[in-house]
Amino acid sequence: MADLYLKALESERKSLWAACRLKGLPVGTPERQRIVELDQLLAEHKAKKGRLTSNLAQNCAQPDQDRIGAAVIGPEHHHPQPRLPQGRRNQRQA
Repeated sequence: MADLYLKALESERKSLWAACRLKGLPVGTPERQRIVELDQLLAEHKAKKGRLTSNLAQNCAQPDQDRIGAAVIGPEHHHPQPRLPQGRRNQRQA
């Protein structure tokens, strides 16, 4: 589900930052102070959300008895073949 509160904070911060950059506003203006407040709110919300997701991950991390001992190959073991550029010569050779 989309986090609408987070999206609203990020959108407001982005539009304020663009306005401040366009107008060349100095640090002490109300717009720049609101950006600092938004940064704090975003950090608090992401930390709160992170705690909730880490608790959920801990609850879901219980291994199934069927999967114990199964070999797992992660992305670090995957070595894809390099792709050659598609040109006239490569198509004739194939």
